[in-house]
Amino acid sequence: MKKYTINRYNTNDYSNWNAFVSNAKNATFLFNRDFMEYHKDRFEDYSLVVTEGEKWIAVFPANCSGNEIFSHQGLTYGGLIYHEKAKLTIVISVFRAILSFLHENKKTKIHIKTMPSIYHDKPAEELEYALFLAEAKLIRRDSLSVLDLRNKLAFSKTRKESIRHGIKNSLIVKEEADLKPFWKEILIPNLANKHQVNPVHTISEIENLRKTFPENIRHFNVYHNDKIVAGTTVFVSKNVAHPQYISGQGNKNELGSLDFLYNHLITDVFKDKRFFDFGISNEELGRKLNEGLVFWKESYGASTIVHDFYEVETANFSKLDTVII
Repeated sequence: MKKYTINRYNTNDYSNWNAFVSNAKNATFLFNRDFMEYHKDRFEDYSLVVTEGEKWIAVFPANCSGNEIFSHQGLTYGGLIYHEKAKLTIVISVFRAILSFLHENKKTKIHIKTMPSIYHDKPAEELEYALFLAEAKLIRRDSLSVLDLRNKLAFSKTRKESIRHGIKNSLIVKEEADLKPFWKEILIPNLANKHQVNPVHTISEIENLRKTFPENIRHFNVYHNDKIVAGTTVFVSKNVAHPQYISGQGNKNELGSLDFLYNHLITDVFKDKRFFDFGISNEELGRKLNEGLVFWKESYGASTIVHDFYEVETANFSKLDTVII
């Protein structure tokens, strides 16, 4: 196996890091340091840079909690990020080097949330194979409802009827720069009433992120008689549009506001994307499935891919020593 140098990310790496992830085959804007660091006060960064001489080979966005490493708790997905020239044997060697480095630095375990395949520019599941070789333990599996926009759309009769309600009620969808009305009037109250939680992002955080990534974070509101009745904040990557937040007023079913909004996003705004990611319908680390929620997503024609989470002992680096023959 080749030998690689592992270093922790530091601020001097900022430009090189962003340049590297912008050209990786399995990265999105979430791995840009300007996105990763909006919540740096909540996490102890332990991101790693893998080099061969002066050449960057891979990066590993991560944070540290005690003697364990997480990839990265502030991001939806993560793992090892690399270029298309990083072949399978290279990724195995790099992962071994990372495990060894962490073991030497008294870190006992890595928690890895993989990147769902729809976010890859090209097939990039080399890390999943390396995890298998290192005897990683699958601890969570979420189901994502995904619509392949390259296929003919197949909305159910119920969805079509709800969309017609929206048309009949003269609903209007507008893309907005100001997220406050949706956050304050709909999202925050709904999350508090239904789940007793707040949005992951504060208003100021999501607004600042939208200003930094205007092409990747877009917001849409639905209006009825000039009053906001629903909205969504969409995270947009090269291949995927994913509503990060979506919510409507209590009369959303009567108005057809959410279906009217989704129809607009799927058939108009993001029709040229490869995938529309409705997100998960799971609870309890993937072991419970919200039947009503997944049924609603599938009624648009969405089907399932999985999002896996692993744990691996850093001492298992030695298990990768003899796999390449």
